[in-house]
Parts: sequence; C-alpha cells; structure tokens
Amino acid sequence: MSRVVSLIGLIAIVSAMPAMAVAAPEGTVTWGLHVTIASRWLDPAETEALATPFMVLYAIHDALVKPMPAGATTPSLAESWTVSHDGRAYEFVLRKGARFHNGAPVTADDVKFSFERYKGAAARLLKDRVAEVVVVDAGHVRFQLKEPWPDFMTFYGTTASGAGWIVPKKYVEQVGEDGFKKAPIGAGPYKVVSIQPGVELVMEAFEQYWRKAPNIKRLVLRAIPEESTRLAALKKGEVDIAYLFTGPVAEELKRAAGLKLVPVLLEAPFWLDVPEQWDGKSPWANVKVRRAASLAIDRKGVNQAETLGFSRPTGTIIPSNFEFALTVKPDPFDPVKAKQLLAEAGYPNGFDAGDFTPFPPYFTMGEAILGQLQSVGIRSRMRSMERAAFLSAWHDKKLKGIILGISGAKGNAATRIEAYVAKGGMYVAGSVPEIDDLFLRQEREMDRKKREALLLQIQKLMEERQLHIPIYELAFLWGVGPRIEEAGADRVKGYPYSAPYEDVKLKKQ
Repeated sequence: MSRVVSLIGLIAIVSAMPAMAVAAPEGTVTWGLHVTIASRWLDPAETEALATPFMVLYAIHDALVKPMPAGATTPSLAESWTVSHDGRAYEFVLRKGARFHNGAPVTADDVKFSFERYKGAAARLLKDRVAEVVVVDAGHVRFQLKEPWPDFMTFYGTTASGAGWIVPKKYVEQVGEDGFKKAPIGAGPYKVVSIQPGVELVMEAFEQYWRKAPNIKRLVLRAIPEESTRLAALKKGEVDIAYLFTGPVAEELKRAAGLKLVPVLLEAPFWLDVPEQWDGKSPWANVKVRRAASLAIDRKGVNQAETLGFSRPTGTIIPSNFEFALTVKPDPFDPVKAKQLLAEAGYPNGFDAGDFTPFPPYFTMGEAILGQLQSVGIRSRMRSMERAAFLSAWHDKKLKGIILGISGAKGNAATRIEAYVAKGGMYVAGSVPEIDDLFLRQEREMDRKKREALLLQIQKLMEERQLHIPIYELAFLWGVGPRIEEAGADRVKGYPYSAPYEDVKLKKQ
C-alpha cells in the first residue's frame, strides 16, 4: 500500500498531553429550519445528491471520511487509509475507541453492511465500480475496485453521496429498516431523543463521541417554513440560529439589534432544469428557446432582491471552486435578443411552458424568474411543493415544465455531472450520447491532465447545448442570535449548515 493519509502523528501528540478536565455539555441550542424534517434524513442509506440531509447526518451519524474544517476528505471513523499502487484497492484503518450510541464498537462489518444497504445518490455508480468490500479484520476494511477509479474517494468521502456514513449492522438487523428510521442509532456527536416528522428533531449530546464531547447538551431542529415567522422566533429568542432569509426579511434581520446576518457562500448553483428538452415535439427541444430563456433572466437583479447581492452569478451548474470546473460567464440580461431567438425558433408569440416548480422554499425567487420569462413570452404557472415531495418527484422524473433546481453537495465536476447530466443520474431525464461516452472515458482515465481535458470537453458541450440555465451560486443567509458564541457557519467550507455540531458553543453567562 502507498499514499498513506493519516492522523496517527497527531493522535500520538494528543495522547502524550496531560489529561485535562473536560466540562460536561450544557444548555440547549435551537435552530429554526427553512424546511420540514424528512424521516429519511435520519438514515444515510437514502441520502440525496444534496446538502440538506447532512444537516441531520452530521449530528447523529459519522463517516469513515467526511468534509470537516481540516478539508473535504478528513479522516473520521477511519483514522487513515491507503491506496494500492494499481489504484484498485482502498484499505481503511478504523479508529480505535469509536462507538455507536448503544456502546457497540464501530467495526469493519458495519462498514461493509452500510455500503451494501446504501441506495442513495451515486449508489449505482459506486456499486458498479466496487467489486467487493473485504473485512480484513474488525479494525480493517478494504474496498476492492473492478478497475482504477480516481473519483472513488470523492464519491465515497464527501457529501456527493452518503455511502461512507456508517450505521450499526446488528442494531439495524435487530429492529428492521422501519424501526431504524423511527429510532436511529449512529456514531455521531448527538443521540436522538425524539422526532416529530416534518416538525421537530430533538437530540442529546453523546459524551463518548471519539472526536470530543460536544459543548451543548441538547440540540433542537425545529421546522419553521415561513420566513417572517423564523425571524420573529429569532427576535424573541425562541430559536438561536435560523436558516435562509431573503429580500425584505433579510434587510430587516440586518437592521435588528442583537442579531447577526451571516452570509455563507455555497458550492450550490441554482439553475433551471427543463426536462421536456428531450421531447422532440416540445419548444424546449430547440436550443434557441433554451438560450432565449437564459437571456431573459436578470441574474444581478434577482441576486440583489433575494440575497442582498451576496450570491455569485454563474454560467454553469458546476461550482466555480470544484476541481476540473470550467469557468463559464453568465449570460447577459438581454430580453430583446431573447425575443429574437424565440421568433427564430418559430415562437414569435411565445409559448405555454406549463408548470414552474421551484426548489422549496425558494418561491419568491421562482416568482421573479417566472415573471422575467413571461416578459419575453415564455408563460408558466407557479407550482409550490413541500421539499420531500418535490425531491421525490424530481428524481422520479415526474416533474414537467420548468424546474428551479439547486444542489449544495460537495465533490468535483464529475460528481455534479454524474447526478445531473450523465445517463442514469438521479436527476437526469435525458442525456447526450457524446457526453455519456466522454463521462465513461473520464471515469477510467488515471492521467489527471487527460481526465481534466475530458471533463472540460463535457462542460463545453453542456454550455453549447444549453442543457441547463444557470443563475447564481447561492449565498445562504443565516440569522444568529445573541446567545451564540460559535454557530458553526462556514467552518466546513461551502457547506450550508452548522458543522461540526460538537463545536457549536454558547456564550458564557
């Protein structure tokens, strides 16, 4: 084995330090969430290609490797890993002393079990590429690949998927799949106390968490979907941290005494997805129509109105700081040219585009874009959905018309292409054979420069064909109350929510 990635040296230093008294967790911190809480987020096996489920996973569960303040693939339940010279085997050394909430040790059997039951984002791709998971012994596990795959750790060890998050094999087998969702046990810093699906999740500190005992005794995640109600709760001290403020409500938060507006720039572009482009009878099948829609959007205006100008307009669905990302300038706001393109495509009077379904809860942003499209002749009707229903409908290919999409999952250009562009991806309604071929080729290419060239070629084809209509990379606006010393904002770079939860801290009274 070679290319060792390890924390052994650091562990030795820490172990040599004199023991110090550690304060017991104290107090309660309550979050006001912009979404309702889905039961499936309690189980890593069903992780979507989005950042949202990790809002829960980072508390209850832990992964072999995960994004942390130290980097995008930080050793966690695995203290180190090695890669074989031929790139076909990844062997992980499990962290000694890591335990699940019921006291059971985290073992290689749990790792193998968790991977085999995983069915979320990128599951097909991972299982197509992994020949077998070998339990070497209780503390060592090997992933044997069918052939070298340079993106294994990107898919397995970041929020591009939930495949690397570990659940207890014996407990899941004992209580069953439904029982696990009702009473999940993980290896993370917090244990579940109670769950009201859609409403509230209450968790308590797991003081034996391997990394450190959490600072806060109790965490409460409370769904408050209405934005002004979230702000009112923050002002009254009913919640300490609240997510997602936009427009006039964000302005009000910015002026409120004792509260902080915190913008977190995400690896999360918004875009319009038009699945009917794959139907030759639809107006969307004409690239001029898709280009017209892009030119009809005033990205700077929407940015200012929604996020006070903190977001970053973009011309691609791939975050600008991702490895292998192609820099694409956003289209200008040019409604005159948009109308001209529609006329050239055979729609001088525009057309009925059906439903316009925004990613919940970005409804005001959706209304603004809907109005801009309508001004050039692309007419649609707003359709509001609850987030869990929206995501199910999107990946089941049941949404038609125009979809306002977003993803904050980490990874690189290949992970984003896999989920949203290449054949078989979770949110892919149709694909381009040339892109599918290039994607398969880059998966197998071990020469970094050659692989980069293939991924850049894919992105140029995406741009030329206007497969999506990118808008901007989101600046996610938080509100933080006066009791909080450390909110965990942007400590894991590009991640939308508080993390690590064990580091969240209240001010001393």
